[in-house]
Amino acid sequence: MVPGARGGGALARAAGPGLLALLLTVCAPLRLQAEELGDGCGHLVTYQDSGTMTSKNYPGTYPNHTVCEKTITVPKGKRLILRLGDLDIESQTCASDYLLFTSSSDQYGPYCGSMTVPRELLLNTSEVTVRFESGSHISGRGFLLTYASSDHPDLITCLERASHYLKTEYSKFCPAGCRDVAGDISGNMVDGYRDTSLLCKAAVHAGIIADELGGQISVLQRKGISRYEGILANGVLSRDGSLSDKRFLFTSNGCSRSLSLDPDGQIRASSSWQSVNESGDQVHWSPGQARLQDQGPSWASGDSSSNHKPREWLEIDLGEKKKITGIRTTGSTQSNFNFYVKSFVMNFKNSNSKWKTYKGIVNNEEKVFQGNSNFRDPVQNNFIPPIVARYVRVVPQTWHQRIALKVELIGCQITQGNDSLVWRKTSQSTSVSTKKEDETITRPVPSGETSPGVNITTVAIPLVLLVVLVFAGMGIFAAFRKKKKKGSPYGSAEAQKTDCWKQIKYPFARHQSAEFTISYDNEKEMTQKLDLITSDMAG
Repeated sequence: MVPGARGGGALARAAGPGLLALLLTVCAPLRLQAEELGDGCGHLVTYQDSGTMTSKNYPGTYPNHTVCEKTITVPKGKRLILRLGDLDIESQTCASDYLLFTSSSDQYGPYCGSMTVPRELLLNTSEVTVRFESGSHISGRGFLLTYASSDHPDLITCLERASHYLKTEYSKFCPAGCRDVAGDISGNMVDGYRDTSLLCKAAVHAGIIADELGGQISVLQRKGISRYEGILANGVLSRDGSLSDKRFLFTSNGCSRSLSLDPDGQIRASSSWQSVNESGDQVHWSPGQARLQDQGPSWASGDSSSNHKPREWLEIDLGEKKKITGIRTTGSTQSNFNFYVKSFVMNFKNSNSKWKTYKGIVNNEEKVFQGNSNFRDPVQNNFIPPIVARYVRVVPQTWHQRIALKVELIGCQITQGNDSLVWRKTSQSTSVSTKKEDETITRPVPSGETSPGVNITTVAIPLVLLVVLVFAGMGIFAAFRKKKKKGSPYGSAEAQKTDCWKQIKYPFARHQSAEFTISYDNEKEMTQKLDLITSDMAG
């Protein structure tokens, strides 16, 4: 034994409690800092006036010793609606595990355990901070929260199923972010969905709303059918379902028919492949074989390399400008050729314009669509907003073994007033909006929020003149007061606080009461005004 080892061990044992306390003291700030990083947050999707938020691992057990803190907002002048779809926090005292909402003037909660929690909170503010904190626990799913502005009193959560409602026809508002929330749907946009399906997730699947935006849905309840056939659409996998008493369908704008494609001269491609069959005959995988309804092999590209930048494409000429609301794709459809496109982007143009790339609504970046996962099963993707163009190109980004495609375009003929991109904005326009909000809405839709045919310049110029006249009048009024009253050259503070001054300085300010309302009405039906933003994205 090394001399002094025994004494050193005794010294360490003696100093153990003190050393441990010192280490805990040093590590406590580090732990606190880790908790403040928001590592307790899970699924989070927000848009201008709605969103979805969950605790980490939801609907699994939330982790120990985490903090999730986020501030959510809706446009100024609106009130926030919060709806708790699920709250399962182990603590009964809310000492270490709780959910809390804090605004500049009020606090709601903390909530935890088995306490009665209102399903809906109507806040007297447009901004609130959500804080979820966890200590040591064994079980608990945490929470699922959806929110929207007061423009949408019929807000529902991502967990609402059609079986929760008895009416044969009703309208609800789905928040942004329901696509990836756990929960099954069964059925499809043509035959309808089993009534046990999640409403908002089914609406994304059907192409009624975009997950990034949320939106209004109109639901029809009908008699059930014996079997529901599933399909992958818009990033959501619908499963096959069994017999049910009831099913539901969504009402749409009717622009969802198959657009007929002539294979002769109407479909062309960057290249095509020729294979040799068992008899030694050549099989041409030409672009003319790319129609989804046709039997036999699909179109396949001549280049099977997967380590180069995507340069293959399949082009469709519709003969005239049409409104295109979606696309269905399959792979080779041949069991001995396991070829399919896993992801793609869309290009489009009109007769005398340049090619443009379809972009996402929120981030204005090139949108990559989820393609097929096998050679056989069709996959649908919808365009929200729709494409208005004569020519479209499917440009594969990733694929399995070789690029192979069959396609079907969904849409309708152009009608009067229908020749521009029209999409439903998720919130009513407000009198005041920030520059950032305007850019978020209008980037993919270049025109302003004006009626079709209205020139923005003709509206802007009189507005500028009006502002100039108002400020000129204020200047004359101030000069008159200064001459009349030889006191302070700036006038009294009291004069600047009159109602007249407030109305000039804050022309759109709203008076809000200090009232805090809790509503339990699930079947509240409100008529919603839907703003239309129009643009010709196809040039």
